[in-house]
Amino acid sequence: MMPDLGKYAVAVLSSYGVTLALLAGLVGLTLLRGARVRRQLDAVEQRRGEKQRGDNGQT
Repeated sequence: MMPDLGKYAVAVLSSYGVTLALLAGLVGLTLLRGARVRRQLDAVEQRRGEKQRGDNGQT
């Protein structure tokens, strides 16, 4: 049920729309950044593992 907003209906509803769009954008960017950082961390951990395996026989 929507309240009667009178002459402010356009301003209020557009503000809600912009707010929802910005929140959705922030969530999307956060998820993308998290995936990118996870890939980078996996790559660093893989390189570190390879380096440790290669150094086992050396002093």
